[in-house]
Amino acid sequence: MNSTEESPLERLARNLHTITLGLPAFLLWCALLLSPVAQAQSANSSRFHINSQRLQGTFEKLSEFGRNPEGGVTRLGFSETDLAAREYVTGLMRQAGLEVRIDPAGNIFGLRGSENLPILLFGSHIDSVLHGGNFDGDVGSLGAIEVMRALSDGNVKTRHPFEAVIWTNEEGDHFGIGTLGSGVASGSLGTEIVGRKDEQGLTVGDWLRRYGQNPAQLTDARIPRGALAAYLELHVEQSPTLYEAKVPIGIVQGIVGIKEWGCVVTGFANHAGTTPMNRRQDALAAASKDVLAVRDAVRAEEGRQVGTVGYVRVAPGARNVVPSRAEFPVELRDLDAAKVDRMWEHIQQRFADIDRAENVETRCSLVDHSEPARADPKLQTAIREAAKSLGLDTTDLPSLAGQDAQEIARIAPMAMAFIPSKDGISHSPK
Repeated sequence: MNSTEESPLERLARNLHTITLGLPAFLLWCALLLSPVAQAQSANSSRFHINSQRLQGTFEKLSEFGRNPEGGVTRLGFSETDLAAREYVTGLMRQAGLEVRIDPAGNIFGLRGSENLPILLFGSHIDSVLHGGNFDGDVGSLGAIEVMRALSDGNVKTRHPFEAVIWTNEEGDHFGIGTLGSGVASGSLGTEIVGRKDEQGLTVGDWLRRYGQNPAQLTDARIPRGALAAYLELHVEQSPTLYEAKVPIGIVQGIVGIKEWGCVVTGFANHAGTTPMNRRQDALAAASKDVLAVRDAVRAEEGRQVGTVGYVRVAPGARNVVPSRAEFPVELRDLDAAKVDRMWEHIQQRFADIDRAENVETRCSLVDHSEPARADPKLQTAIREAAKSLGLDTTDLPSLAGQDAQEIARIAPMAMAFIPSKDGISHSPK
């Protein structure tokens, strides 16, 4: 390596410095505000600080598990690299003096405190997408552990027990099941996933056994209602709002609901050279109009909603045959479930008009659906006050990506805080 060339760890340190401006004190303040401490301790809470150098060191070490030559990591859930990284973070929890346990879904918990009161749970995930980055999920996971270490360094006793959590397979690249660990914990996923096979023929159950768990006990990982006082998750923002506005803290209003439909346009295959243009039943031409209709319907609404058609598959796919079939998905996301339904109604109306004009038939069916999850107003206020006390600006915004917090919101009050990601990039080595 050229002596002037920046090493991967130097680049990581530089990015970490940018991403964590204001983060150490903010994380700890959130913890202190959400769980009252003794009066004498809270009066002098400024002496309790997160060790930024120690936190940076844990990021650097975690980045070694699944590191890619171009930077970033490939650390899929249920993989050997994920298994090694889990051993590392479990060791960090033990070093922090936490009582560590792993539930039947593979979720890792580290408990601080033994009071018989509902637990304040906070954390995130450490698995990545293919060729992902070093902060998505890791910020909230290692940040939660560092809060625990800082509280112990300051001999802080909280009224409610604190528990850090590392959720299993949040990204879902392996087995195609996102937010798997938190989904089992919330009760939205159950034993139906145990037999799901991957490309090597291994099942979810096989991997749970590799993680030291008994798949037959999977539902024992469910967290009962009332067991948690609250769930808090810190995460990088996965869009450019905070970065472009130069606002250090985003207070998440909630996590958007997502609906996805599978659509098929049926036309008629015929010779491309001999079929007149006004006699064609061209499925691809109709699907092309459908894609633009989705975009127009979403843009017609006020707000931050999004709509996507990620691909179009065409048959028979020959250069000299009029396409007879076009298949595509439609995905809509927004914090307002009624708005998603309203946009879909408009899209269906447009599809019907296009069918008549192109002499084809389009049928769509719902294939995936997750409801929006609203953040708890009191927890949002706590985060806002914590940031204000440190002179940090905030703004309210939705999470446009799915999160573990969306699952835990089913069973407990939930809040999320975002910090900026450079250029709004995530799921990328950059």
